[in-house]
Amino acid sequence: MEYICLLATFFVIVVLGFVSVIFFEAYRRRNNHEHVAVPAIFEDPNSLKQVPCPHVVDPAAKYISLIIPAFNEEHRLPGALDETMNYLQQRSSKDPSFSYEVVIIDDGSADGTKRVAFEFVKKYTVDMVRVILLGRNHGKGEAIRKGMLHSRGELLLMLDADGATRITDLEKLENQIHAVAKKEFNSRDSSASDPSFRISDIPVAVFGSRAHLEEKALASRKWYRNVLMKGFHLVVLLAAGPGVRDTQCGFKMFTRAAARKLFSNVRLKRWCFDVELVFLCKCFRIPIFEISVNWSEIPGSKVNLLSIPNMLWELVLMSVGYRTGMWRISNST
Repeated sequence: MEYICLLATFFVIVVLGFVSVIFFEAYRRRNNHEHVAVPAIFEDPNSLKQVPCPHVVDPAAKYISLIIPAFNEEHRLPGALDETMNYLQQRSSKDPSFSYEVVIIDDGSADGTKRVAFEFVKKYTVDMVRVILLGRNHGKGEAIRKGMLHSRGELLLMLDADGATRITDLEKLENQIHAVAKKEFNSRDSSASDPSFRISDIPVAVFGSRAHLEEKALASRKWYRNVLMKGFHLVVLLAAGPGVRDTQCGFKMFTRAAARKLFSNVRLKRWCFDVELVFLCKCFRIPIFEISVNWSEIPGSKVNLLSIPNMLWELVLMSVGYRTGMWRISNST
């Protein structure tokens, strides 16, 4: 009996200690959305001059911004950028009103990612391609947040550096946003319609989805990977609620109005920031649409089985942070 009491006491101490760690860490991250370690600076490698840095609260100066986070992507980034720039140039040549920029965020890479990125800046000019250097590794979520906050587009698309999603699929997401914006504009009283209305004024989020590939993936993956992924999806459902089948696809588009609200509040810096985006969309009543995209697995992924515990940890922190009120949502923007 004494042994059982000691064991029970030990168990209670461990649980209380774990809960205390969760609350402490959630409290420590309460202001994660307010700053990062370094200011955003764009440099023109041709003139060696610093370029004025825009902010998402400023009016849009481009039609679309493509935000690409990169961490040790020296080998995969060139191919993805070549495909992306070719597409953007072809589309721009057909439609002079189609203006764009590509923002690459080097998340503390230790290889030649910075060199590769600046080669593209030199080739296409700093007006078309820009690079943000974070100095040290902060995580994919923080890299994307930084890029979103300092982009110039009416539409902002985040995409992975490996080119896993076909770049032409951005038109699927873009068309969905235009359809929603048109419906919103037509529903307004014509006498009250603003002649300066822009698509960027309507908060909308469109997520690329690989859910249609799930059946094939289940058949090809090891059984324990399927168990882990199903468990992760269950935790995501509990943390952010239903409505989005694939939260982790790295191909997502936002209007400027949506990005302004969402990325001024995101706190998670690594893999689960996508889930936090879903949670924040629901808080702001920003409509989310899922669109199937063409996706292929590219060798060299940074996500592995060891990432699962870290992702679960972030989801627990997010749930505790928001549900206790420690993570306050700002609507000032």
